[in-house]
Amino acid sequence: MAHRFLLAKEQPLGPLEGLGPLGGENNPLTTKEAAVSTFTKVISIAIGVMTIIAFIWFLFVLFIGAIGWLGSEGDKAKVQEAQKKITRALVGLVIVIAAIFIVKLVEVILGIKILSISDLLLNIWK
Repeated sequence: MAHRFLLAKEQPLGPLEGLGPLGGENNPLTTKEAAVSTFTKVISIAIGVMTIIAFIWFLFVLFIGAIGWLGSEGDKAKVQEAQKKITRALVGLVIVIAAIFIVKLVEVILGIKILSISDLLLNIWK
């Protein structure tokens, strides 16, 4: 019974007023341009963070492979395992860099900006 009373009663939210069409008039995200801009920033930051993490992972695996190679003491199996680690690290880095170039190439060929999500979403909403 108390639960229904709390839902029916208007609760003060302070600075939180909701998002999108349910937000208040003072909410900066009530316009579609502001919402798309915020979404674009989030996606851009996520892509940047994932790229940095991929590069750090490459350095880590490369370093571990190099240490394994130096510590192999002439054992062919250990040298081959270290070479595999280094090769996998380089292939991973090439894939990350190639993905960026492929997306840019598709943008040029199709004439749309894939990484410019704000333009894409605003054109869809028109």
